[in-house]
Amino acid sequence: MRFWTRILVNALIFLALAGFFQSSLAGNYQHAFYVSSVGIALLASLVLAILNAVVKPILFVLSLPITILTLGLFSVVLNAIMLELTAWFVGSNFAFASFGVTLIVAIVMSLANAVISDHFARG
Repeated sequence: MRFWTRILVNALIFLALAGFFQSSLAGNYQHAFYVSSVGIALLASLVLAILNAVVKPILFVLSLPITILTLGLFSVVLNAIMLELTAWFVGSNFAFASFGVTLIVAIVMSLANAVISDHFARG
C-alpha cells in the first residue's frame, strides 16, 4: 500500500474507533479514545507513520529479548506505545483514556491494516 493511502486509511480507522469507543454516562459523553476532527486524525496518522519509521525500529531492537520470550506478543505493546507517543505529540485533540484502551486500539488497527493491506495486494 502506498504511503499516502496508508495515512488516509489510518486516519479513517482512527475516526471509526473514536466513534466506537465513545460512550454516554448520565448524559455526559466520556471518550475512551478521542479524536477532535478529521484534520487531527490525518495529523495523528502522519505523526504515527513518522514515529513508526524513526522510533519503532529502535524500540523493537531494545525489546527483542522480551518479544522473543512472549512469542511476539510484546509487539502489540510496542504498537500501543507508538500510539501513546502519537497522542503525546499531537496533543489533547487526540487522546486515550487509559493504556488498556490504547492496547485495544492497537490490536484493532493492526487487524484492520492487515485486512486492508491484503485487499490492496490482491487488487
